[in-house]
Amino acid sequence: MALGDLMAASRFSQSSAAVSNHLDEFSSNDNHVEDGERSVYSSNSVDNNNNNARDFSETASSSYVAMTTTTSMAYLPQTLVLCEFRHDGFEECVPSGPSDSGLVSKWRPRDRMKTGCVALVLCLNISVDPPDVIKISPCARMECWIDPFTMAPQKALETIGRTLNQQYERWQPKARYKISLDPTVDEIKKLCTTCRKYAKSERVLFHYNGHGVPKPTPNGEIWLFNKSYTQYIPLPISDLDSWLKTPSIYVFDCSAAGMIVSAFIELQDYNTSSSGPSTRDCILLAACEAHETLPQSVEFPADIFTSCLTTPIKMALRWFCTRSLLHESFDYSLIDKIPGRQTDRKTLLGELNWIFTAVTDTIAWNVLPRELFQKLFRQDLLVASMFRNFLLAERIMRSANCSPISYPVLPPTHQHHMWDAWDMAAEICLSQLPALVEDPNAEFQPSPFFTEQLTAFEVWLDHGSEYKKPPEQLPIVLQVLLSQCHRFRALVLLGRFLDMGPWAVDLALSVGIFPYVLKLLATTTPELRQILVFIWTKILALDKSCQVDLVKDGGHTYFIKFLDSVEAYPEQRAMAAFVLAVIVDGHRRGQEVCIEAGLIHVCLKNLQSSSPNEAQTEPLFLQWICLCLGKLWEDFLEAQMIGLQADAIAIVEPLLSEPQPEVRAAAVFSLGTLLDFGFDTSRDGLGDEDCDDDEKIKAEAGIIKSLLSVVSDGSPLVRAEVAVALARFAFGHNKHIKSFAAAYWKPQSNSVLTTLPSFAINGSGSGYTTPVHYMAHGSRVPSPVGPLLRVGNDSQAVTRDGRISSCSPLATSGIMHGSPLSDDSSQHSDSGALNDFVSNGVVNHSRRRPLDNSLYSQCVLAMCTLAKDPSPRVASLGRRVLSIIGIEQVVTKSAKSAGVPNESSTMASTNISGLARSSSWFELNGGGRLPLTFRTPPVSPPRPSYMSGIRRVSSLDFRPHLMNLPDSGLADSLLGASGLSGASERSFLPQSTIYNWSCGHFSKPLLTSVDDSEDIIARRENNEKQALDYIVKCQHSAVSKLHNQIAGWDTKFVTGTKTALLQPFAPVVIASDENEKIRVWNYEEATLLNSFDNHDYPDKGVSKLCLVNELDENLLLVASNDGNIRIWKNFTSKGEQKLVTAFASIHGHRPGVRAVNAVVDWQQQSGYLVGEISSITAWDLDKEQLVSTIPLTSDSSISALAVSQVHGGQFAAGFVDGFVRLYDIRTPEMLVSETQPHTQRVERVVGMGFQPGLEPAKLVSASQAGNIQFLDMRATKKTYLTIEAHRGSLTALAVHRHAPLVASGSAKQFIKIFNLTGDQLGTIRYHPTFMAQKIGSVSCLTFHPYQVLLAAGAADSCVSIYADEISPPR
Repeated sequence: MALGDLMAASRFSQSSAAVSNHLDEFSSNDNHVEDGERSVYSSNSVDNNNNNARDFSETASSSYVAMTTTTSMAYLPQTLVLCEFRHDGFEECVPSGPSDSGLVSKWRPRDRMKTGCVALVLCLNISVDPPDVIKISPCARMECWIDPFTMAPQKALETIGRTLNQQYERWQPKARYKISLDPTVDEIKKLCTTCRKYAKSERVLFHYNGHGVPKPTPNGEIWLFNKSYTQYIPLPISDLDSWLKTPSIYVFDCSAAGMIVSAFIELQDYNTSSSGPSTRDCILLAACEAHETLPQSVEFPADIFTSCLTTPIKMALRWFCTRSLLHESFDYSLIDKIPGRQTDRKTLLGELNWIFTAVTDTIAWNVLPRELFQKLFRQDLLVASMFRNFLLAERIMRSANCSPISYPVLPPTHQHHMWDAWDMAAEICLSQLPALVEDPNAEFQPSPFFTEQLTAFEVWLDHGSEYKKPPEQLPIVLQVLLSQCHRFRALVLLGRFLDMGPWAVDLALSVGIFPYVLKLLATTTPELRQILVFIWTKILALDKSCQVDLVKDGGHTYFIKFLDSVEAYPEQRAMAAFVLAVIVDGHRRGQEVCIEAGLIHVCLKNLQSSSPNEAQTEPLFLQWICLCLGKLWEDFLEAQMIGLQADAIAIVEPLLSEPQPEVRAAAVFSLGTLLDFGFDTSRDGLGDEDCDDDEKIKAEAGIIKSLLSVVSDGSPLVRAEVAVALARFAFGHNKHIKSFAAAYWKPQSNSVLTTLPSFAINGSGSGYTTPVHYMAHGSRVPSPVGPLLRVGNDSQAVTRDGRISSCSPLATSGIMHGSPLSDDSSQHSDSGALNDFVSNGVVNHSRRRPLDNSLYSQCVLAMCTLAKDPSPRVASLGRRVLSIIGIEQVVTKSAKSAGVPNESSTMASTNISGLARSSSWFELNGGGRLPLTFRTPPVSPPRPSYMSGIRRVSSLDFRPHLMNLPDSGLADSLLGASGLSGASERSFLPQSTIYNWSCGHFSKPLLTSVDDSEDIIARRENNEKQALDYIVKCQHSAVSKLHNQIAGWDTKFVTGTKTALLQPFAPVVIASDENEKIRVWNYEEATLLNSFDNHDYPDKGVSKLCLVNELDENLLLVASNDGNIRIWKNFTSKGEQKLVTAFASIHGHRPGVRAVNAVVDWQQQSGYLVGEISSITAWDLDKEQLVSTIPLTSDSSISALAVSQVHGGQFAAGFVDGFVRLYDIRTPEMLVSETQPHTQRVERVVGMGFQPGLEPAKLVSASQAGNIQFLDMRATKKTYLTIEAHRGSLTALAVHRHAPLVASGSAKQFIKIFNLTGDQLGTIRYHPTFMAQKIGSVSCLTFHPYQVLLAAGAADSCVSIYADEISPPR
């Protein structure tokens, strides 16, 4: 299967969740979830389940027992959220992206080398045998395949020398060759010095044939002649080495050649010990060991070693014939007539040579250590050829009891099984040879060798892994890339191999794949395009340094053309965008050539053409187009200008409302890089005035407005990028924005506490009319950020082509210029005040012209918002941004003492000496987007909250200061003195991580969908089965009194238990208190499993705990009273809890509503989190985006909220004034119906819930007055049953999801259980004392999702769990 097809088949995207469905057997409808698809119910579509459920409910009898398990499908939601790559460790680690150093650069040959000069020394002295050699008869006589006795000795010597020269030239045609025949010592000295002089720093090869002289001496001397050939003269190896110098390679073809190698090693060791580590690069190849004599058998040539090294194919075939079945019938002379050229692979000789190269390369790669393989087989072409042929010499000569040796030493390879493959290929070729020689026109049948080896590689791919032996065919795959007929298959298999992980890419690069795939970019074959893009994606995901090679070879144009081709799949084009992003990442030359090739216009064109309604648009593609543009614009003014002229801002901005957080973050990154005009190193000579025009100011203002619209995005990934972009902006506009902030933060007398200005106008009716407060010294203080973070219109919903965007808490219309500051229609402008402050000369106009002042104010507000983000990482970035504009926070961590809530904590006296009791207190409410409350000082100071104070850095210039913050992972020394150079100032700015983080996607396997492992699927199926069993039991349960207390737990919460939650498939209860301490307890074993703080500044209390993905790996959703949502995983393991994501679910605060107490609920069916303070907001946790905002018509706020666990998108809200309203966010008007059931005394709705079953509009609502109303919101008379449960003291209500049970709790310390017809089934009374203390009122009640179990939390820190007597829990 072609890789392109594989890719198309898998259509890998950034997210693929395979959800198994155990329920097919229960479901009579065809509504099962396909593997690999998400069953996400979007806000504008009603899924099958809901339709089926609704149809069913119309006909279902309200009698509960009649229900059957066909309904169970609706109870087991298939939606899985927050389990993407982005949720894994966003808070902990900073991603690194592709590397260009370290491990990855080891595959590159350190210094490519070539052999520039070859000295051929032949000491043959033909017709005179040396004294120490006794020759047998008949004896081997051939030298270079020439019989010296067939001609005159001198002529024979010259012919042999010339032939040897030609044999070497076949391996290295460009070297300079010097031949020395029967030389003297002086001639050798001259030869060596000449060669070294000519070769300079290149390698010199010294070939010595000593067949006509005695064996080398034990001291390692070789023999030469005197001038008259009457004496043999010794030449010490040390002299030879000193003349030839380094780098060099020696070939010694003589008996006892091992003596020379031993002497050479001794010399090396001596030099190393006397003069430190040797940098000498010397390689030796010797024909035999010190005690061995060269074989004299007539079947071999006399120079068998040289023949193996220089004519391997001929030698190998002759040797093979003598050992095969062919040896009797085969005519050896045919071997010299093999048709074709060694360089032409389509001929018999060429193919044999090609197979031989592949076999020897494969043996070497599998046997040698990687470093040695690189040095000998990839650094120098001639050395590589010599060593390949040396492997053959070892095989052939060992059969004649002779062992060639080398330095460096190689492991034995003569018995490697790849030689069998060579023998087979040789036999197939030789069997064709007679016919081919006879008829030159006969067709040559290629060997099946490469096809078979590719099949072997494919088999390995099916079964191999990182932990098994690497595939030995890898070097063969490399060789196959040279052949057009096998190339496509080889590339597809190579792609599959590289996809196995970075280790596979590293292996392939170390084999030497790089130059081959680089060369292939020059081909125009269309079918190779997809696979080449894929292979380059894998290479660059590991090693960024290849960007230089690609630019040098013009490879970037290949990818730009591919990116612009419409026929490729979007995810394949995303890979091309990734490759181009790596090419331009921090590489100025890469940026320049890509601009010349028109990359910016190609990217923008693709963004414009990808309309959201197109099914084709792959989020990954949009993400990488944005990242590619961002990297192209980064620090490069010319590119930024081209982008602005092409209207890039208007094209990128709509992506800020895309459903995928990764796309939104990438869009923020690309817009942020357009802001960065301050760091372009290519324009040192230019003044800012050159580009300081209205267009640029308009562009910057447009970018800032776009960024402010996503400052409260649901994904920390996006908000982190906004912080980074605002930091760049703050850096570029430092003087203006600092002056602006400075004017706001005017220090008061005796106080370093500083305040933001009041944006409110007296008497506006907005609820923010607090311009003056009393201070001890009577001085007037501007009100601190009245509506600091309540800006923008909450009901604003920007839609882009049918997609709902997140509404902005910082409306782009401008906080100063007509942005509604509250829910009433009055609009205020503070521009007059700002103009005064500017005209007073406070702003120091630098060369950069200031933007509109309202934008600066919005930026300061956005920075404050980010500085108290619920995600620690984003908050840390936000604090860095504030420090850039000279605002330093005084943060003291609240004392974790078990005292009274208002107990004063120890405060850092030096840092915040001005925060004395007499100064005015204000607090930024622990990290939502809430106004600062400004109060008269309490008698004892409250616990300092998150950002208990903000103060202006005294000097307006940067000065080094450290932020000693508990969780600022990035807080190093932030900003140096103002005199620093741009580059070093630059390093203080927080850096974007979206690019490096996104690169990680391509390092992972892309072709094989990562299926959930079997145990995860098994767990899911087991949970579903268990849930169904429980549901059936619940639906058929008899009268349940629930008065059997099976567990009691003293949580040790000082402030009492605020909320509790039972886990569905483990005997675990989770509880939390006012201080946002969360404790997890196993009630069967009575053990505390985990205890942790929701965050470091816990002063708001937890309003709700929910389980996300309850049928799979549970996540714990913790909603604080201020509307901040934090979601934890691994929360049941001690100290292992990890923050998955965090965001502020509500923005702003309704006027007239003093208490801040967010109400939220989670609906697994749709993946929506519904929350409220000033309007109802629905967040899609899969998209991490605000999808719907419902403005509240009445003045009263919501006091209770319940979502339907059956009908996606449906929820009910109970109000402080006793109203109950049913909403469905899938309908255009959203409000379905409303009623005011609690009329006797208008009391707040304390609790509510959907009745069990599939009926969509049946509710139970309870008011503080103590009455419980059973409602059918579709009927004209909504209330059909009223129970007076408690007189004026009802504190909690719980409705079971599946069993006909309702529980209500009272401040008078008892709980009542009712069924759905209003009958009281039982009362649970506390004993007067429990563990010797008085019991407080019931603070929370919660049923087990699938079992008849009730958990009750009391105001005195006790949590009790009740079951029915007749049905114990397990």
